[in-house]
Amino acid sequence: MLQHLHIQNYALISQLDIDLRDGFSALTGETGAGKSIILGALALVMGGRADLKTITEGEEKCIIEADFGEYLIRRELNRNGRSRSLVNDEVVSQSELKSLANKLIDIHSQHANLLLENDIFQLSIVDAIAQNEKERDTYSTRYAAYCQAEQKLRELEQLAEKTRKDQDYIAFQFEQLDDAKLNDSDELSQLEEEEYRLSHVEQLKSQLQIALSALNDDEMSAMGLLREARTALQDEKELSTRLQSVEIELKDIVGEINRLANNTEFDPERLQIVQERLDLLNTLLRKHGVQSLAELIAIRDELGAQMNKIASFDEEIAQSKRELQTCREALVKAASLLTKSRMAVREGISEHLRNDLSKLGIAHANVDIQISALDDFGEYGDDNVQFLFAANLNQSLRPVSEVASGGEIARFMLCVKALIASTNGLPTIIFDEIDTGVSGEVATQMGQIMREMASSRQIIAITHLPQIAAQADEQFKVYKQDTASRTETHICHLGPKERVQQIASMMSGKDITDAALTTAKELLNK
Repeated sequence: MLQHLHIQNYALISQLDIDLRDGFSALTGETGAGKSIILGALALVMGGRADLKTITEGEEKCIIEADFGEYLIRRELNRNGRSRSLVNDEVVSQSELKSLANKLIDIHSQHANLLLENDIFQLSIVDAIAQNEKERDTYSTRYAAYCQAEQKLRELEQLAEKTRKDQDYIAFQFEQLDDAKLNDSDELSQLEEEEYRLSHVEQLKSQLQIALSALNDDEMSAMGLLREARTALQDEKELSTRLQSVEIELKDIVGEINRLANNTEFDPERLQIVQERLDLLNTLLRKHGVQSLAELIAIRDELGAQMNKIASFDEEIAQSKRELQTCREALVKAASLLTKSRMAVREGISEHLRNDLSKLGIAHANVDIQISALDDFGEYGDDNVQFLFAANLNQSLRPVSEVASGGEIARFMLCVKALIASTNGLPTIIFDEIDTGVSGEVATQMGQIMREMASSRQIIAITHLPQIAAQADEQFKVYKQDTASRTETHICHLGPKERVQQIASMMSGKDITDAALTTAKELLNK
């Protein structure tokens, strides 16, 4: 429960501290006194959106602390835009703070009544009463698996359709590259070298003959001069041996040149084959915009893989459809259990709301919860939940948001909150003027419902109605006070005599009458 609230430099609040107890507490005060400011500060410390305009003018930082006993939550907002949240002096993210806050407190404002127009909110009411968290978790898991399987099949079918449109073109390209028998990434350079030799046979033979003449044609050739030098140095054993080695190497070179010359013949047929092969390879390189045979081979292999993929699409799609069907069957079962859990509490919720609304002055209230099937599965099942309402006899049931007046909706929401509170462990609920549009005995009954709720949790009501304030265990007064420099909002705890005065003023205004004081005492004595 909320034990203490500290607010510093927030809007019109310089410093404010509230000590709260369990049970039912009422915050009262004139319109504009600052009750909504206190609620705004509390919303901020529970993870609400930070707004620099809420920092008190002239101050650099505002601080709000909420002590829940086990958790001390602190929110700091600096004028430079920096904000930080702490739980038990440890910094937490805003999402972590909100997650914790949702387990500690529920702040119900007048605007929350609009939630009755929201189908998801109405479904969440039924789920809260049904306490079907296990069924919802199972459904969510299976729904995610179903959506994933559905997405996989859709992407596979789209890819198959696109690929099949390109099938003829892919097949043509693959066959062209496959027919080219691309096996050796060095083939192009080898062919270019061979083509050069075949195209320059006469020039090559002439060059070989010149080399032979220079090396071994007569006594003045390299070989002859080498023999002459070796003879001259025959007494120099080391030099003579070295020259002999050179002579042997030179003879080997001459033999190689002779063999090359004998084998170098003009071969027009081979030249044509080489040139045609080069033309084919260069054409393929240009067509595919690559520079090497290795790249062409990679393209051929990729096209081959695409051809195999096309051939296997039918089986992949069939397998994907089987997986989707399995997921759907599991989802149908989970959705059925979820629907069953909702149907089980449907009549109980309707009866509870009818009884409570009758206590709140809608004597002939009729409520029914319609649960119908959606066209397809959704995030929360395949159920559409709608609260139907009729305030008068012989009036047809229609969606509550369409037929209920403002006061009726306020009472309807209070009954809903009371019903939810009876099934969950939320320790603190704050009602912000949920009593708008009601008065008299209805207000008394609303206060009674809040008091009953407070038997098992902390209830805090911001109210203008004396019938509700009088039923609270504790009452606080919110008021404004002018200082030399500005107007400030304050709060004070009211003792028994002060409560009489405050409740009387809520009935008669500033000029408190004896009748108002008497009535105030009677309300408190009840």
